[in-house]
Amino acid sequence: MGSTEQLPVAIIGASGYGGVQLARLLVEHPLVEIAYMGGSGSAGSGFGDLYPHLAHSIDITIENAEPEAIADRAKIVFLSLPNGLACKLAPKLLAKGCKVLDLSADYRFRDLQTYTDWYKTERDDLDVAASAVYGLPEIYRDRIAETNLVGCPGCYPTATLLALQPLLKQGLIDLRSIVIDAKSGTSGGGRQPKTNMLLAEASASVCAYGIGKHRHTPEIEQICSDLAGQEVLVQFTPHLMPMVRGILSTVYANMRDPGLTKDDVLTIYKSFYRSSEWVKVLPSGIYPQTKWACGTNLCYIGLEVDSRTGRVIVTSAIDNLMKGQAAQAVQSMNIMMGWPETTGLPKLAFYP
Repeated sequence: MGSTEQLPVAIIGASGYGGVQLARLLVEHPLVEIAYMGGSGSAGSGFGDLYPHLAHSIDITIENAEPEAIADRAKIVFLSLPNGLACKLAPKLLAKGCKVLDLSADYRFRDLQTYTDWYKTERDDLDVAASAVYGLPEIYRDRIAETNLVGCPGCYPTATLLALQPLLKQGLIDLRSIVIDAKSGTSGGGRQPKTNMLLAEASASVCAYGIGKHRHTPEIEQICSDLAGQEVLVQFTPHLMPMVRGILSTVYANMRDPGLTKDDVLTIYKSFYRSSEWVKVLPSGIYPQTKWACGTNLCYIGLEVDSRTGRVIVTSAIDNLMKGQAAQAVQSMNIMMGWPETTGLPKLAFYP
């Protein structure tokens, strides 16, 4: 797997889509070695038995997630678990000196009452939650570098917040006018069987879901409010697309200054993201496609200003399993460890 100089890492929840993406990235990361893979229903199985195409590279048996054993064998722990489970493991792992990156929603919220209201799970780890940093590096890079606990963002919020950040930070839009239309591939629903994710159900069809009540809404609003310096409410509607992976988020908002042109806004975006390796602002008239980001940690952003309606329209495309999940977690790990942000992360898409 690697030299003894590599830092040992653990993946808990190794059999899900997030876990297998993490495994694929970490096994090729030059500075870490996968030392522990944990799970519940898959405990006792070889990882290569679950994913035969990776058996030649990852010869590890999945074990029960025991905090003592994890901490003894790993310095960094990725928790790729259903919501409500990471908060039971993370405090114990942190107490034993591990750095923890949680891919669920458990550590994304500063106000745990918001988490309880939307995820219907009571929590008693207030102090631990207060120490967590929201793991979107393009917004909180400096804080991530100083923390031991990262709450990795959701996939919809990642695409949407990267599209909105310059507008909010520069005060360019009416905060009451934000509308988000986002579309995701079926892998966003996880690996557990669900009727609406079956090929016969999802193929050749598009549907909206969670209208006005999707769990990513308060997450988006929390960070938007932070960026704007005041409370922000958004209208967020997600859609399920007949594709496996990818997210396209289209954001609409009213401009505060109707005199700003598309070229003006493009200049602002290019300047804003000039030091962000993983955000690519596209030239005028070019709009992103999900397949461009497939298999990468990249976010592609395109924009338009409609002078007739006074609105700005920003589109962003990511791979929901990569920049929206596993690859972004690895990006945060790199920052936590003081390594170059791009270490071990692919820049070239699967397409064409």
